[in-house]
Amino acid sequence: MDWPAFAVSLKLAAWTGALLLPLGLVLARALAFRRFPGRGWVEALVAAPLVLPPTVLGFYLLSVFGGGSPLGEAWMRLTGGPLAFSFEGLLAASLIFNLPFAVQPMQRAFEALPPDVRQAAWVSGLSPWRTFWAVELPLAWPGVASALALTFAHTLGEFGVVLMVGGSIPGETRTLSLSIYDRVQAFDFQAAGLMSAALLGFSVAAIAMVHGLSARVGTRRG
Repeated sequence: MDWPAFAVSLKLAAWTGALLLPLGLVLARALAFRRFPGRGWVEALVAAPLVLPPTVLGFYLLSVFGGGSPLGEAWMRLTGGPLAFSFEGLLAASLIFNLPFAVQPMQRAFEALPPDVRQAAWVSGLSPWRTFWAVELPLAWPGVASALALTFAHTLGEFGVVLMVGGSIPGETRTLSLSIYDRVQAFDFQAAGLMSAALLGFSVAAIAMVHGLSARVGTRRG
């Protein structure tokens, strides 16, 4: 087992989920409840990582994060290091290619809320912010839990974008999926099989745990 690569994968998945949760909530709620010009284009951009080949998305992100780009140059001046082929760049790429996995389940959950529930909260004197915390978020919790589970599991298994943007730097951008690929290339199928089984088991366990928690919360509220 490549434990340093496993640690990088877990770190990347944890940071991605933590950062995408508030961003996804804001974007999902806006897409669910508001109608504005260009809404369809926003939804298309959110869903784009689902249909783009990972190498294509990785190429464009590498171009944006590279040292010759304005963003890459600004990051270099600010931190003294490159954005591409760093954990920070890999995390930024992870936020982008996981956006639909975070936004879409929460958007569907918000869209499923009965309109009269929100209206009743407003009539009762609750502010929009209080309505979100006390009414909308508890009712949409299964969608939020699904978004977290999908984002975490997808981050653990992502390969193409991770390779393009992060490379395979041990201890920094080398994830478990890259380590599995390297073991297969070296015909070390036993090690590749062990790491694949661990990745599969951890991903399934994460999804089952979050959905189990969501079911228990839903049962108590019901």
